[in-house]
Amino acid sequence: MSFRRFVALLGSIVGATLIVIVAFLALYAWPAVRLNGFAFLTDNNWNLGSLYANPITVHGQQIMPGAHYGILFLIVGTLLSTMIALLIAVPVGVGAAMFLAEGVSPMIRTWISLFVELLAAIPSVVYGLWGYVVVIPFLGHHLFPFLVEHLGFIPFFGGAAGSGYGLLTCGFVLALMIVPLITATLRDALVSQAASLHEGALALGASRFEAQWGVLLPAVRRVLIGSSILATGRALGETMAVLMISGNALNYLPSNIYAPISTMASFIVSQLDSALTDPTGMAVRSLAEVALVLCVISIIVNGFARLLLYYEGRQSAGVM
Repeated sequence: MSFRRFVALLGSIVGATLIVIVAFLALYAWPAVRLNGFAFLTDNNWNLGSLYANPITVHGQQIMPGAHYGILFLIVGTLLSTMIALLIAVPVGVGAAMFLAEGVSPMIRTWISLFVELLAAIPSVVYGLWGYVVVIPFLGHHLFPFLVEHLGFIPFFGGAAGSGYGLLTCGFVLALMIVPLITATLRDALVSQAASLHEGALALGASRFEAQWGVLLPAVRRVLIGSSILATGRALGETMAVLMISGNALNYLPSNIYAPISTMASFIVSQLDSALTDPTGMAVRSLAEVALVLCVISIIVNGFARLLLYYEGRQSAGVM
């Protein structure tokens, strides 16, 4: 019983840590929440104001003249870049996992899997540097003009191709960063399935691909949902790589898929030095409110994932 309580205590630390972090952000950002109101989420204007003037009082809070805080462009940039990354990473991750589980011999699978998992261990700043040196010139000079020429009739694919910094570039780099999470987790789940499932499908005349796609993959769909949500959290919170390749757009909504953007996580890093020069401290508290919004979005995404897994479990139980 004592060991059970000890393990329960260790397990509760994770949940308690989340509660403490969210509570800290909420308390620290509360003056900014009172000042900005709901317009913080709907306005598209972030302005520190005149930092060399005397502070003024607005809604009971001291701010610099002309200061205004709105983060709609950050929310849009964060959600769109994450969505593009998932649209690329999930099919690639599933295909790679199926290939590693069935398409190669166990000996070769071990080494290839090692390289896939090592991709997850590469620091994000290395991805950012690679994106800056290699991806941005390639996309800006070759792929983006090609897409504009051949897919420009599709909404959000037309317009100026830009220089390579921007939304689609972030999606590509983020996808590469989260593919190992999906591939490694799903591969382990596929390999661990009972051999009778695979052999039974083959005995009924299914090809190796059909056995993977029609029998084994549905059996591990809960793992696929869980790994996809884990990858979503990584993409939502990525900072340095996005900061180096996004273009750091300020007060600007993307007009097409090639346009520069900013995300909430990268914006906090890029604006912290400037915010610290605000003598009222409201700029830093507003950045804390940005972090609070990001945490809430992450919690909502994970809550949605748990709801999916719950209904998936009920459907599986009903079928059985």
